[in-house]
Amino acid sequence: MRALSVMTLALIALACPPASAGAVQVQGKDPSAEDVAESAGAPLIGKYAPPIVLTTIDGKKIDLAKAYGHKPVYLKFWATWCVPCRLQMPHFENVQRTLGNDVQVVAVNAGFNETKDAVRQYREKFGLTMPIVIDDGRLADALHLRITPQHIVIGRDGRILHVGHLADAKLDLAIARAIAEPPARYSRVGAIGATGAGRGSAPMLKTLSGETLALKGGVHPTVIFFFSPWCESYLKTSRPAMADACLKARDEVSQQARTPGPRWMGVAAGLWASQKDLATYQHDHPLKMPLALDETGAFFRAFRISDVPTFVVLDGAGHVVGRAQTAKQANRIAAQTVNGKPAAKDL
Repeated sequence: MRALSVMTLALIALACPPASAGAVQVQGKDPSAEDVAESAGAPLIGKYAPPIVLTTIDGKKIDLAKAYGHKPVYLKFWATWCVPCRLQMPHFENVQRTLGNDVQVVAVNAGFNETKDAVRQYREKFGLTMPIVIDDGRLADALHLRITPQHIVIGRDGRILHVGHLADAKLDLAIARAIAEPPARYSRVGAIGATGAGRGSAPMLKTLSGETLALKGGVHPTVIFFFSPWCESYLKTSRPAMADACLKARDEVSQQARTPGPRWMGVAAGLWASQKDLATYQHDHPLKMPLALDETGAFFRAFRISDVPTFVVLDGAGHVVGRAQTAKQANRIAAQTVNGKPAAKDL
């Protein structure tokens, strides 16, 4: 087995994100990003990984079920706008170049505020040689994605060995352990389920005040503002246009929600965010509407949301009647619904 050439301690220091990003309450304290990843992944350890067929950005198929039982699999969730992902890329590429014959390495873009062109440009800039896929929500759902980067190491028998955030000694040891295992039989029976990325039933969410987020508004339509509490600040450097769009959307929402008309509510993405982050966001930017955190991403997936800001308009019965990129557009759709005019087509 070829050895990994990694500057473990340097990467551990560099990979740490801003303190406001991804902090969640675990055992009464604010843990590190590694704690978040390990906590989310703990229920997965020892379980058979999902038998998903992936399609790379080059159109090639990767049937993970065919790799399980023969070859270890190393999946890394990442994003083009994610600073620690960028800092860890040399380690990731080194694994591919030195161990790519022994391990099925796959770069899994989280598919959150991404385009295929941006991913291709990123690949060229960083000289990545491993297969790259853009997740459609199935892997994020099955493998409890809460943070980026998130590393998943799967043994030869298809059982998950390691879930973590850092490119550190624990990750290297997990990869080495997986390679050292003898070939073993993979069982689809009992494998982690992977739900589709299409619309399903939206889970019940609790607002910051502890109330259930009600999607049915009776005679009034509802506008759901899908956003991320860190978009305005964290992306100022890596994605300034995206940060500006989030800022403008929040300002628009503040104005539109004060006028008579539809019910407004905000749902924040759970990726790199916590209840504490959402509460801070509400305190810093008073929004006169209920706010809830979609911790698992299931609410976003139910409405097929992969970009923020996005607005979804529901009629009084909770059915989708339109989508919009701005609060003003959403308000117009809601007004048409109230007045009984043909609503905008659900895109």
